Amino acid sequence: MNPNPEIIKTKQHFTVLDGLRGIAALAVVLFHFMEMAIADYSKNFVGHGFLAVDFFFCLSGFVIGYAYDDRIKKIGLIEFFKSRIIRLHPLVILGSVLGLLTFLFDPFGGQAQLYKTGRIILIFISSVFLIPFPTMPERAYNLFSFNAPSWSLFWEYIANVFYAFFLSKINQRWLFLLIIISASALFLVDYQAENLMGGWGKDTFWHGCARIGYSFSAGLFIYRSNWIIKNKLGFVGLSILLIPVFIMPYLKWNWLAELLVVLFYFPLIIALGAGTTVKAGLKKICTFSGNISYPLYMTHYAVIWMFSNYYNAYKPGTSQLFYIITGSIILLVGFAYLVMVFYDMPVRKYLSAKRNKI
Repeated sequence: MNPNPEIIKTKQHFTVLDGLRGIAALAVVLFHFMEMAIADYSKNFVGHGFLAVDFFFCLSGFVIGYAYDDRIKKIGLIEFFKSRIIRLHPLVILGSVLGLLTFLFDPFGGQAQLYKTGRIILIFISSVFLIPFPTMPERAYNLFSFNAPSWSLFWEYIANVFYAFFLSKINQRWLFLLIIISASALFLVDYQAENLMGGWGKDTFWHGCARIGYSFSAGLFIYRSNWIIKNKLGFVGLSILLIPVFIMPYLKWNWLAELLVVLFYFPLIIALGAGTTVKAGLKKICTFSGNISYPLYMTHYAVIWMFSNYYNAYKPGTSQLFYIITGSIILLVGFAYLVMVFYDMPVRKYLSAKRNKI
């Protein structure tokens, strides 16, 4: 059977937004390292790195609207879901495998013997199929104990399902009403918890719904409203605007600062990023940054657990931490590149080819 041209149709990328996605991924990785060493987030120089996830959610809404609004009816729901699974799930599986391996063989851990084989298998299966299973107290009851970042992929999948059945069909008026409702929910979550850090664990499960509910809808609204702000800031200028969010200090009204960033600042960055161009010399950097962002995000946490166990066992000093974390991030970026080239891209290419032959 010849492939449907609408199914394999692709669009050009917003190159600067690709680059910003990579910066956000690096912020998450650095934040995860630092939070293991510094429990007090107010003393962590990248204590707001977790907000990068809200940036991802907003960018996702924009990109999904851009990629599928004009063709989801033509390709159909089944092909839409196939496309999203092929794009996202190979790395969900790999992240789960890496998490399992480091759990079993972590030289600084020693936690595997606390769990029966059946429980370990169940945790692994739940991770592979993105079924929340917060069962490990020593890992703060993460929804996905072997690969903690999968919590955001769980909500990303929920948003994709909601988009396919509902958001793709509603007009701007109803979408705006949904944004108002989700913004109200986000306000309540933020005010009660005094931060927007939740969504990854058992006790804050529904915080994730509020976070993606607003940001995904806002990104979609930006695309449909054509709120693309023409500017000459480029990749460097927008990076200078984005990075301070992750390193901003904790203030007395910290919860409000985080809320304003997610409600208004990130959508503004998306609108600016879509409206600028990248200089020729930086285009390859942006493309590389965007390409490795997802592999980096989904494969780094296995090392984070090992680092946590190492830190708790040996308590390295500040200078040691600098070299350990810097070196680890460089190695993780290199590993993410290898994963992209030798696993993610070939697997997605194979699955796409198989789908098109059906």
